Amino acid sequence: MSDYVADFMAHIKAKNPSEPEFHQAVKEVVESVTTVLDKHPEYRKAKVLERISEPERVIMFRVPWMDDQGGYHVNRGFRIEMNSAIGPYKGGLRLHPSVNLGILKFLAFEQVFKNSLTTLPMGGGKGGSDFDPKGKSDDEVMRFCQGFMSELYRHIGPNTDIPAGDIGVGGREIGYLFGTYKKIRNEFTGILTGKGLNWGGSLIRPEATGYGAVYFAAEMLATRGESLEGKTCLVSGSGNVAQYATEKILDLGGKVVTLSDSGGYIHDPDGVDRDKLAFVMDLKNVRRGRITEYVEKYSSATYTAVDPGADCNPLWDHKAECAFPSATQNEINVKDAENLVNNGVYVVSEGANMPTVPEGVDVFLNKKILYGPGKAANAGGVAVSGLEMSQNSMRYSWTREEVDSKLHGIMKSIHKSCVEASEKYGTPGNYVNGANIAGFLKVADAMLDQGIFG
Repeated sequence: MSDYVADFMAHIKAKNPSEPEFHQAVKEVVESVTTVLDKHPEYRKAKVLERISEPERVIMFRVPWMDDQGGYHVNRGFRIEMNSAIGPYKGGLRLHPSVNLGILKFLAFEQVFKNSLTTLPMGGGKGGSDFDPKGKSDDEVMRFCQGFMSELYRHIGPNTDIPAGDIGVGGREIGYLFGTYKKIRNEFTGILTGKGLNWGGSLIRPEATGYGAVYFAAEMLATRGESLEGKTCLVSGSGNVAQYATEKILDLGGKVVTLSDSGGYIHDPDGVDRDKLAFVMDLKNVRRGRITEYVEKYSSATYTAVDPGADCNPLWDHKAECAFPSATQNEINVKDAENLVNNGVYVVSEGANMPTVPEGVDVFLNKKILYGPGKAANAGGVAVSGLEMSQNSMRYSWTREEVDSKLHGIMKSIHKSCVEASEKYGTPGNYVNGANIAGFLKVADAMLDQGIFG
């Protein structure tokens, strides 16, 4: 690691203590763009990296709410408005007990570059709360969302900051949040994406992140003259991203043999076909059940409980060609990465945000497999959020086929940008460097154009 990177990271850690995920995300980008800074000293002179890694605004607030028994609770709410050089802040809201300032800063920082790669005019932001919607009634979730939006509404708007969903925030939560904003502001406007289709939402938005990760994998495979046809795929998670990644893998002729949730995973050597996927969607989206119920219905599958403190996750220790980590950050450690490669996996397309630890990324890069980092591979979700914003502005809706075609085109463009940037700066085939450099250049140039407040 160069002296510049070491000094920069020492500065970041001193200013942002106890935020390891944020440090991890910043370090990856800084290491990728050092060659860019060498060729473009104007970025270093203007302190572009220092400015990008410092949020433009951090909003933190309390969220009081009442449970069904009349008990009072208080959670902490956040919104990180990271960078608005190329457009209004855009990024999801996450409801999960693990949410804290450092995790949201990491997600907002990643979002800046992800949104830049989409070619759409969107800055980066992220938000959420340590509230856990699991086990809560609809009324309890509604009261929490009303409390959350009663503060957040002051800081968002269609030309300022447009949140979306993330872990723990689906159509139900977006509906409650939107209804509260509409009541408080007395206006119907596109201040959230992921809305219901009959009140401003976009077709393909729920599918977009999962579809996009598969489209990106297909583009990587095409560089070797291959396709997903006949490939065995490992997918983690069983939520929105995993479900639609599975659906698109089936569309393109692949076979998914794993799905998971926080308790463990199922392995189905016969593959998750469309009927089985429909069962999972009903299980997770309607009944809000656990993935272990899959094996009660399908005898071809086995369920394995996973200890989060174990030295590896057995989900990543099955024979396959492709892997789609679609659950959460840092779910693939270095041992998992080694197991994947040793079991024949040579395509990894990240549906989740930063699901692989840095040492695991090094394993993938050293083995020269086709590795699509999250900021590129899972950009489909925010891309279609951007398309939803466009439709809201026009008061118009595109067809499913039109949106899917635009999404496919955006993922092709992201892949092309990554390939070209990695080749131009001396690391051909390295999608990590390609994504970081391509995303950085667009934001950095906009910041230079706009002066010190850029």
